[in-house]
Amino acid sequence: MNDGVDVIVGRRLKARRRLLGMTQQRVADSCGVTFQQIQKYECAACRLSAHMLWKLACALDVEISYFFTGLSRDGVDVGERRTIPVVASISPGY
Repeated sequence: MNDGVDVIVGRRLKARRRLLGMTQQRVADSCGVTFQQIQKYECAACRLSAHMLWKLACALDVEISYFFTGLSRDGVDVGERRTIPVVASISPGY
């Protein structure tokens, strides 16, 4: 079972890699792992160690905090929270 934080970190890893036009192989080469390992990180099949997170941040030219910005204490991405619209009560008027 994937933890929500792992999923969000994986999504951000993938998004940043794509933004920079980098292949999984190129990121993997920078970090000393296989491209399959990068795939596993991106889909949250494997957890990242602190050391690997640091290597990825260096390879992607971001601060480590990039992977966690906007996360609440319960591991939910604040930007992904869905708000339920409030429906006003309408009286029939008769």
